Amino acid sequence: MPTYGPLRAGTYLWRNKGKSLPLVGVIVLAVMLVSGIVAMMDSIPLSIRTIYSYSRHYVGLTPRGDPEMTGKIRQTIEQEAPVPLDRVMAVRGLDLNVMSIVGKWPFVILALKPEDMSYYMDHVGPGELEGRMPKDGEPEVVLSEPVMRNLGVKIGDVVLGPDKPEAYSPYKVKIVGKVHSQEWTAVIPYDYVAANHFPPVDALLAFAKTPVEQAKLDHWAEKRFTGERARVFAFHKLEKDTSEMFRILYKILDVVVGMLVVVITIMMGMLISIFLSQRVQEFGLLQALGYTKKAILQRVMGEMTAVVVGGWVAGVLCAYLLLNVVRATLMDPKAFMLDPFDRTAYFYTLPVPVAIYTVALATVVARFRRFDPVAVVERRLV
Repeated sequence: MPTYGPLRAGTYLWRNKGKSLPLVGVIVLAVMLVSGIVAMMDSIPLSIRTIYSYSRHYVGLTPRGDPEMTGKIRQTIEQEAPVPLDRVMAVRGLDLNVMSIVGKWPFVILALKPEDMSYYMDHVGPGELEGRMPKDGEPEVVLSEPVMRNLGVKIGDVVLGPDKPEAYSPYKVKIVGKVHSQEWTAVIPYDYVAANHFPPVDALLAFAKTPVEQAKLDHWAEKRFTGERARVFAFHKLEKDTSEMFRILYKILDVVVGMLVVVITIMMGMLISIFLSQRVQEFGLLQALGYTKKAILQRVMGEMTAVVVGGWVAGVLCAYLLLNVVRATLMDPKAFMLDPFDRTAYFYTLPVPVAIYTVALATVVARFRRFDPVAVVERRLV
């Protein structure tokens, strides 16, 4: 049977699991709570970047409702673009709502001409096609796998129609193909939209040859068309707008996490005080046997370090496992985004062990400063 020295940090913790494990459990639950809240909050901007990530492959420009501006915008971008253009295509769009954990979000079904549709699918969301591409001029659509999973539809289902107020089309638009790609994409024949949907205004998509050149083109377009009758849609603007939109929300999250840390720290301070008061006789007898107060204090701080660090590590592991379960059971079936290895979520948990350890240190030092081993031994003998 193994023996443990009386001053080893793990001796008391190991022999008194019923008293030490609740302390660890409180820290584990606190870490899981904080990381879970932050990870779920982070899933919202992550979902935005994922759902609209197709826009990083091109820069979109609309004439703000003026059909005469489309040709002028096209001429400007073709003549003044700072990088070689791979393709500029005229498109139109239809609205389609997709689901998120906070409700419905707008999504666009791009109306493409036959010569542009194959290029777009190969360039933006390449993948194996199940079914077929839509026929020119017909009410047919091709969706990527995440979009279909999100909407809960399959090939042959109707996604637009006269009986759908939020996804209206004068004819029933059926899904004829599914692209197995991670990009969220949806395409429909240009001629069908031009013949059946208002207004008759084209937007433009400009593609560069490489991702680096695409980024240059995006930033150039944003500056070049500032103040003109043209609106620019670029991925870097989406990221910027997302960060600004959630800035206040994250400040509120900081306050919530701070309050949680304060409450949990106060509770842990009370538990540690009770934990130490139950061991007064042990400390008095050890000092009476010749162990110095410094050695006993070092032992107790070693125990607190093991409890705090062990609780935090166990909490991170449990949170990671729990987030994986949540993603597999709740998020993936609807193509919702959740990152179980969200570094920000785990970074937010660091104040928990730091605050608890600080309170534990102050509590232990205060206890030992007033500690009188003689009185303890006298009470023990009597």
